[in-house]
Formats: sequence, C-alpha cells, structure tokens
Amino acid sequence: MGEHPDAAVVRRACTAFQQGDLDTLSTLVTADVVQHVPGDNMLAGHHKGRDACMQLWRTEYEETGGTLRVDIDSVMPDGRGHVISGHRCRAERGNRTMDMKTGLFFTIVGGKISDIDQCVEDIDAADAFWGK
Repeated sequence: MGEHPDAAVVRRACTAFQQGDLDTLSTLVTADVVQHVPGDNMLAGHHKGRDACMQLWRTEYEETGGTLRVDIDSVMPDGRGHVISGHRCRAERGNRTMDMKTGLFFTIVGGKISDIDQCVEDIDAADAFWGK
C-alpha cells in the first residue's frame, strides 16, 4: 500500500517549505487557507488566506536569515481529512537560537490544505525566540 493521499499532500507541503519553495507550497493550499500560530509573539495569530500565509512563511525565512530548518519526524493521517505531522524545528535569529519539537494539525479539503493548527513544545521559548 502507498501513502494515504492526505499524508502525501502534507509531506509535499512540508518538503516544499523545508526547501523554501513557496511557489510549490502555494499550489498545495486552498485560497482561503488559515494557519493558527500559538503564543504572544510577532508571528502569533490567525493568518487567513493564501497571501497572508505566504507572507507568514516569507517572514519566518527572512527573520531567521534562511537558517530555519523544519525536519519531518512523522506524518499521520486519520483517513477523514486530517493529518498530524511532527517536526524538529531549528533556527537562529540574531543572538537567539531555537531547537524544539513542533506539531502541525492539518485539515485537507479537495486534496489541498485548508487549515493548519500549529503546536510547539515550549510556547515561552517560542515567544522569546520570535519576540514582538
């Protein structure tokens, strides 16, 4: 058996993100995609729409000078339009470093990502890294 189609789209999206291939990533999300980022920092909040999410992802790369690495540990579909992925996230920003586990909860609609709910291992450390 091959990989579940929902898991495959998430894996493609995560790989595109890891490679900084935002053009490919933009084709894997719906026009009204929403990403929910936890915490109290410059990235936190609900980023609504493809353009807002693209700006979020560009900001992550720009603020880390391209050092952001998000390595996939696991991709787990439920077969009903949801996928959970686990990652190791590493980055540098100024004199700060981040190295933590993160998780994303995806909703898939029509073969594309329509919602991304982000969780982090340590919200306080994420807030300190991303600041306001």
